[in-house]
Amino acid sequence: MSLPIAVIAGIAAGGAILLVAVVVVSLWCAARFRARRNRNSDTGSSDPSMLVEWGKGGRISSVPPEDQGVRQFSLEELVQATKNFSEANVVGAGSFGLVYMGLLLDGTVVVIKRRVAAPRQEFAEEARWLSEIRHRNIVTLIGYCQEGGLQMLVYEYLSNGSVCGHLYADTGKGSMTRLEFKQRLSISIGAAKGLNHLHSFVPPLIHKDFKTNNVLVDENFIAKVADAGLVRLLRGSEDVGPSHGFSSSVYQDPEVHSVEQFSESSDVYSFGVFLLELITGKEAACLIPPESREPLAHWMEAHFSSDELIDPRLGGSFTSESMKELIGLTFQCLNPSSRRRPKMRLVVTELDQILETEMSMTTIMGDGTAIVTLGSQLFTS
Repeated sequence: MSLPIAVIAGIAAGGAILLVAVVVVSLWCAARFRARRNRNSDTGSSDPSMLVEWGKGGRISSVPPEDQGVRQFSLEELVQATKNFSEANVVGAGSFGLVYMGLLLDGTVVVIKRRVAAPRQEFAEEARWLSEIRHRNIVTLIGYCQEGGLQMLVYEYLSNGSVCGHLYADTGKGSMTRLEFKQRLSISIGAAKGLNHLHSFVPPLIHKDFKTNNVLVDENFIAKVADAGLVRLLRGSEDVGPSHGFSSSVYQDPEVHSVEQFSESSDVYSFGVFLLELITGKEAACLIPPESREPLAHWMEAHFSSDELIDPRLGGSFTSESMKELIGLTFQCLNPSSRRRPKMRLVVTELDQILETEMSMTTIMGDGTAIVTLGSQLFTS
């Protein structure tokens, strides 16, 4: 018995509609999966336009609350992790207070920053948003705690600590590690990518306290920027001291005279100081007497062709071409005029090109190729 043509046509049309619906749902689910995978990938490349929009009155996020990775720890958990905040677990101190190494019950090694402060809702909200910043070159904020008159931040642990411990010479802070020129370039690229990611938010998230001590390296010497957004977490506290608010340092943009004046360009200046330390192997504060007001860019120009500029421990591990390019980029970042400094995305591109040039030249001719006295002609163009 044959069915009427109209019935057959109806069944066919219904099947086609059902097929289209299945395809649409499948594509939607796949898009959701890709978005979530990209936000939490191994490279940590979160999309700033989707992740967080930083505004004057708050932030807007497209990430549902259940997807946010921040963890609210109890005081008891962190007491156990640090053996009741034992002095033996103290690994440093900073603007947020003492820094402890801790071991969570699940076996995760973490770094815990602790300070005495009353609980604030703004602190919890800020910690939640900052924990959503996932990038290979930014230290991850795992969670926070506000109990017992304390505020605490829990970060991922990086086994090789700060770059300072591997870089500075003749200060008693150095380690047995000898950072070759290519390693220093690689570290600078990682730190630049971290800052560039912060600047890619809308509006940009300004670090405001970038310095060599805030560049950490993991077991593979991959660099990560620490304390991103920490200044925002400290803002509004009743016990904010000089180190928490505005204070002068060698890393500070000479055009900045208040916290409100910090900008992308001021982070670029701080990054220039970091590059100078990678070149010299010394703390920038030791290069110029404290009483001197000479701009670092002027100091670089005066010492460009002398033996004082380049770390002697580098020996012949670099080519003159790449070193000249790195010094030129450092000089641009340290320009006293903020309008003449490059954007961080351009700094990343330049550093990538310098490392690529160095790799290609040393592959062909070997390390130590064409080491010559670097003349001041770089600054005359």
